[in-house]
Amino acid sequence: MDNRSSEKPVKYIGCCGAYCKTCRAFVNGHCQGCRLGYENGARSIDRVKCKMKLCCFRDRGLETCADCPDYAMCPIIQDFHSKNGDKYSKYQQAIEFIRSHGYGEFIKVADEWKGASGKFVKPKSKKK
Repeated sequence: MDNRSSEKPVKYIGCCGAYCKTCRAFVNGHCQGCRLGYENGARSIDRVKCKMKLCCFRDRGLETCADCPDYAMCPIIQDFHSKNGDKYSKYQQAIEFIRSHGYGEFIKVADEWKGASGKFVKPKSKKK
């Protein structure tokens, strides 16, 4: 049995907004994921080169950058999201979706993706 199936779904969300659970590289075993293994010591967060992971996971103990009170002013995440390429704007959309709708709604949408990012469908509002 794959140990990944027992992980909390939020553990598949990278600090930048990438969703590892549907990422081809992760699914095909070419990547260990953005955060899996750091919480149990299987991987050392202190050996990471990604400034975002160090700030988000190690220094602040956050789930993702969506939880950061300094998100809008953070040069690390803002520089990352402003890079050329569609994936960076998709990762930004993911973080902003999480900030607006929460992790549960994000996972419902993201589980349908065919890669590490995808389209967002606004959650249906409950009728009273």
